[in-house]
Amino acid sequence: MKEHKVIQTRQLTESTFVIRLERNEMIFQTGQFILLGFNGIDRREYSVYSGEKDDFIEVLVREVEGGKVSAKLKRLKAGDTVQVDGPFGFFKFSPDMYAVKKFLFVATGTGISPFHSFVRTHSEMDYRLVHGVRFAEEAYDHRDFDPDRLTLCTSGETKGDFYGRVTTYLAEQNIEKDTNCFLCGNSEMIYEVFDILTGKGIPVSNIFSEVYF
Repeated sequence: MKEHKVIQTRQLTESTFVIRLERNEMIFQTGQFILLGFNGIDRREYSVYSGEKDDFIEVLVREVEGGKVSAKLKRLKAGDTVQVDGPFGFFKFSPDMYAVKKFLFVATGTGISPFHSFVRTHSEMDYRLVHGVRFAEEAYDHRDFDPDRLTLCTSGETKGDFYGRVTTYLAEQNIEKDTNCFLCGNSEMIYEVFDILTGKGIPVSNIFSEVYF
């Protein structure tokens, strides 16, 4: 476990923010997560939000009501330090790992974090990103993605690209059977999308998931 200095924090919504930390020579593979915390006791897992080639580490944090760690993280400012452990996890990604280099990324909420890292690291790959949120303001840093490869699904208002849940959107899409599909977000979404994809003939071996909550 190391102390990392905060470079800056960026508020994205009232409850969601990005913390940028000094990298301190940390080596990670996009898709992995780190533990952030204080006093060696209170620690939480956050996917790395930045790319492998960035000279800093970023995480996307949603403040949880009553949460010990997220509330403390929200109060951090430039120059403060936070304890970092890792990286950990097996949701590792590189396009070179796959014979067919077509990718579908499906996220809900802050589950977009690893895909932000994927695209910052491998910006030229052939991908589609479907991001489900309640409100369009939760389109976290969508400017970092190719707009022609991105679909924002909003279930609480009609300001996105599709009004409704990601599951409803995906059920209506034609998805090539050799697509490599990555799912990140709440468990209910992952179970439902898994069933939709396999129902479209996509083999289980082409579906990878990371449960956030």
